Amino acid sequence: MPVSILNNITVVECATFVTGPYATALLADLGARVIKIESPPDGDPYRTFAPDPYFSFNFAHLNRNKESLVLDLKAAKGKEICLDLIKRADVFVENFRPGTADRLGLGYEALRALNPRLVYCSISAFGQTGPYVDKPGFDTLGQAVSGLLSLLSDPNDPKVMGVAVSDYVTGLSAGYGILGALLARAKSGAGCRVETSLLQATLSFIGETAAGYMRTGKVPNRMARVKNAHAFAFVCKDKLPLAIHCSVPEKFWLALLKAIDRTDIAKDERFKTRDGRRQNYEALEAMLAPVFAAKTREEWLKQLEADDVPAVPLYNVAEVLADPQVKHLDLVEELAHPQAGKLKFVGAPVRYDGLAQGKSAPPPLLGEQTAAILKQLENDQAAIDELVARGVTKVDKS
Repeated sequence: MPVSILNNITVVECATFVTGPYATALLADLGARVIKIESPPDGDPYRTFAPDPYFSFNFAHLNRNKESLVLDLKAAKGKEICLDLIKRADVFVENFRPGTADRLGLGYEALRALNPRLVYCSISAFGQTGPYVDKPGFDTLGQAVSGLLSLLSDPNDPKVMGVAVSDYVTGLSAGYGILGALLARAKSGAGCRVETSLLQATLSFIGETAAGYMRTGKVPNRMARVKNAHAFAFVCKDKLPLAIHCSVPEKFWLALLKAIDRTDIAKDERFKTRDGRRQNYEALEAMLAPVFAAKTREEWLKQLEADDVPAVPLYNVAEVLADPQVKHLDLVEELAHPQAGKLKFVGAPVRYDGLAQGKSAPPPLLGEQTAAILKQLENDQAAIDELVARGVTKVDKS
């Protein structure tokens, strides 16, 4: 449900998978025109990440409200068209491996000379320079090398996460950086380069934990914050889990004991103080677990809510999408694609009061807008047909 905040901004995206496409998806949610340049013959590899006759749900979520232009950037004519587009654009986003953009003639210095107002965003795995510059990088590697994975998994029995946290944090950081650069341009009239990486963005994301280590010298693990936050997860009688987060205020700890009818625990010397509960967390958790196994999740949540304990069901994705609060907030939008049919997506992460919201456009088929964009760049049909015949571009004909 885009809003018309950036409706005068054109973004050219030369990015695949998650980081760059998520950054530009956020800009599209704010009304920017996003032209996604894809390589022939198959485009963004994320299109086929999961089996689907049109596009994977992974690709679809990240590429709503965009236009697809197929160009072979290694071909002289493909590069020429790309540069012609960039001359007129406000933002360029790339997540090539470092050095690739320069080899293609799409590096920052070249494009700045072409369009001094251009905001140029580079996204990499480990940075544009340094000892890791030539390493390939994907989300799991970003989580691991940044330290995030050590806070989400047991290092003695490590498990890869089921969500691309580093990718999305990096895309979010890139979108934030681009908006900052656009605001700076509004003052100075000049564009600039914005850089981020899986390493930089994810390390910044866990900056609170890093600050703790730099202050105390103690290496944190997954349990450090869990203990400090007085947070718990328990499985109830019906085998359904719930989560509790007492945090700092003592009133929530005491409310929890009242709700489960175990106020006697407050008298235990191990648990009288917050620091004592932190140091004896495992013993406390072992004491509470059988209590929650005695009633169903619904019963416990009703009682916990009555005593104002910060507790919620620990949902799977199906449960959260069926939740009445999610429905009340209207967080899921439905739209239709002429070929793919009805599609459902979780909408933008923010809502603006007083700004009109438009209806989202579906994700594009590969090359769906190729012909229209090329015609806007003053290519006639004969020229487009020749480019298709030479394999420089591809036009969706469905």
